[in-house]
Amino acid sequence: QKRKMARTLAFSLLGFVVVCAVHGIFMDRLSSKKLCADDDCVYTISLARAQEDYNAPDCRFINVRKGQQIYVYSKLVKENEAGEFWAGSVYGDDQDEMGIVGYFPSNLVKEQRVYQEATKEVPTTDIDFFCE
Repeated sequence: QKRKMARTLAFSLLGFVVVCAVHGIFMDRLSSKKLCADDDCVYTISLARAQEDYNAPDCRFINVRKGQQIYVYSKLVKENEAGEFWAGSVYGDDQDEMGIVGYFPSNLVKEQRVYQEATKEVPTTDIDFFCE
């Protein structure tokens, strides 16, 4: 019985690793909380313009070029020594990047228009830092 249970557990873990390898990976959390305009963090907070280029260090982040506009959906709550990051998607000509939501440093952008104030504090989850 113990051997069968161990084998089942081993196959379950192997299956989890295979699923992660095919579909993505959970990365370290950048923060435990985020500020949003609503409880589900689906409404756009603001439209911001990049003041300089930014090259994403990993798949949690988005590449940004100076002058690009970004729709902001959430703002991570700064914790410990971590920098402050916002989540958003690039808006503009580059069709490859459009619609991809990722993080970028908040000091990289200047907000152009605020649609709704980010007053709802929501806990982050593993999905917030999932990479495909």
